[in-house]
Amino acid sequence: MIKQIYLDNAATTSVLPEVVEEMLPYFTEQYGNPSSLYELGQRARAAITDARRRIGGHIGANGQDIYFTSCGTESNNWALKTTADAYKAKGRHIITTSIEHHATSHSAEWLEQQGYELTYLPVDADGLVDPKDLDAALRPDTTLVSIIFGNNEIGTLQPIKELAAITHEHGALFHTDAVQAVGQVPIDVDELGIDLLSASAHKFHGPKGVGFLYIRKGIKTRSFLHGGAQERKRRAGTENVPYIMGMARALDIALEHFEARVAHELKLRDHLIDRVLAEVEHVRLNGHRTQRLPGNVNISFEFVEGESLLLSLEQKGVLASSGSACASGSLDPSHVLLAIGLPHEIAHGSLRLSLGEETTLEDIDYTVEAIKQVVEHLRKMSPLFEDFIAGKKPLSAVK
Repeated sequence: MIKQIYLDNAATTSVLPEVVEEMLPYFTEQYGNPSSLYELGQRARAAITDARRRIGGHIGANGQDIYFTSCGTESNNWALKTTADAYKAKGRHIITTSIEHHATSHSAEWLEQQGYELTYLPVDADGLVDPKDLDAALRPDTTLVSIIFGNNEIGTLQPIKELAAITHEHGALFHTDAVQAVGQVPIDVDELGIDLLSASAHKFHGPKGVGFLYIRKGIKTRSFLHGGAQERKRRAGTENVPYIMGMARALDIALEHFEARVAHELKLRDHLIDRVLAEVEHVRLNGHRTQRLPGNVNISFEFVEGESLLLSLEQKGVLASSGSACASGSLDPSHVLLAIGLPHEIAHGSLRLSLGEETTLEDIDYTVEAIKQVVEHLRKMSPLFEDFIAGKKPLSAVK
């Protein structure tokens, strides 16, 4: 039987047994509705209040500033759309970047359709926003800046503290999509100057279908869902108590042995990058070499199509993601890879490998050997590679 190596933790993570154990009582004996006044309901209410406190503590926030959502996508939609509406009397200008997750970029596009003016900041070849570009883009009518903390594709970590400080100097609010960063890098919302922060449980070994939005006290946002007084009248709907408790437990665990876990992921990440760059020709690492999420590796392979690379690796037991959007039904390559300057033909040949604490050195070495075999095989079938070898096509990859 082929060994299976899961290297797609940026897409989702397994739910830890301890998390499931935390959730189970709230499906059965502790099944009360937190809005009910009798004891069964109040026990559920007390539980999610405790979850708020625990989650808030892990990001340097007051628990009362944590609002539960269904996922990171909802959190991003809530942060952008309702904050823009709440502050539209001041102005209708919002700033984001060219490499946001679609939950943010599509929300920004929706706001444009509603008459808001959006500025999309460029990034450099490593995926970094230049703070000077943000400073130049801010205007008196700018109300909100939204910049992703750690990019979900190329892993680049932005200088959040500096960007937030510049934002505040101009009197605007700062939101960050921290879905990939929570549990992976240290976060203190007060120290970093974050006003709103989005997160999702299934990125740190919690269940799918639950996330949270941090909203700093005093910030105006409109209600996102209507029909009840839950979440301090800001998001209607009965709270998903089992999943909220699972999310809190998952974040507890993620930060219990944080330093050792991150050191492990960094060691394996760098080993993987070093081996691929040294042992496979015509490749390019995407994202900043060191200022990146600890478990993220994104590499482009010239003369190889991403979807074929992905499916061939799966046959060898390696589960990863492609930098190409073909698998999702689109012929366009990743907007993130295009934003950092990759030409289409190279962007289409990209592979994202995202490690976890369960990943071993043996897994990484096996994966590198599998990549070498698959890339060699696919290039043998590529007429573009044949032309290149014959000297008919100049190498277009960025070295």
